[in-house]
Amino acid sequence: MTGGPDGGEPHFLGHRDRLRERFALAGADALPDYELLELVLFRSIPRRDVKPIAKELIRRFGSFAEVVAAPQHLLTEVPGVGEAVAADLKIIAAAGQRLARGQVKKRQVLASWSSVIDYCRAAMAFEVREQFRILFLDKKNTLIADEVQQVGTVDHTPVYPREIVRRALELSSTAIILVHNHPSGDPAPSQADVRMTREVIDVAKAMGIVVHDHIIIGRDGHASLKGMKLM
Repeated sequence: MTGGPDGGEPHFLGHRDRLRERFALAGADALPDYELLELVLFRSIPRRDVKPIAKELIRRFGSFAEVVAAPQHLLTEVPGVGEAVAADLKIIAAAGQRLARGQVKKRQVLASWSSVIDYCRAAMAFEVREQFRILFLDKKNTLIADEVQQVGTVDHTPVYPREIVRRALELSSTAIILVHNHPSGDPAPSQADVRMTREVIDVAKAMGIVVHDHIIIGRDGHASLKGMKLM
């Protein structure tokens, strides 16, 4: 470990202590994204100043959420971020998704709508490819399964309405919520999104399955086709 200018402790150790104290006293909301990221990196990189690394990660990916959601191979392109550090960041992302999922699992989904949106954003907002996800609900509108049905390209995911309904019947699901992300960041629905939603509704209705909504997730927010009266 390299000492400070006077041969004492490295300067960044004092910074770490001060940052931890601020976090303990004021909480995460008092810290900008790069400082919260520093706190994460302290354990992963114990013997060097991590502030430049944290700032470069934020500069490259945009925010704390986008850093931990970034693909592991892109994280390791940042100087100072090796495979082990990237893996630690992905663990943070997985933990965040698990916490968000815990807010909706086995709960009445329509009564916990903000938690549903939070979970979908944690799971999908920063994905670099489109994912088509389905939330399967029982007759009490409780979440019984959450599955990614398809993964596509940066701007398209194939969707097969009959496969969606077949899976709902396998799970004894009586209602579903469709969810997909727009990697561009803009959650505004396209005409193709609206058309596909209506196709799923028609096929599902014939089998007694209700489509409650189609939510589109983006970095800049979310859109509800039901809320926009597009379904």
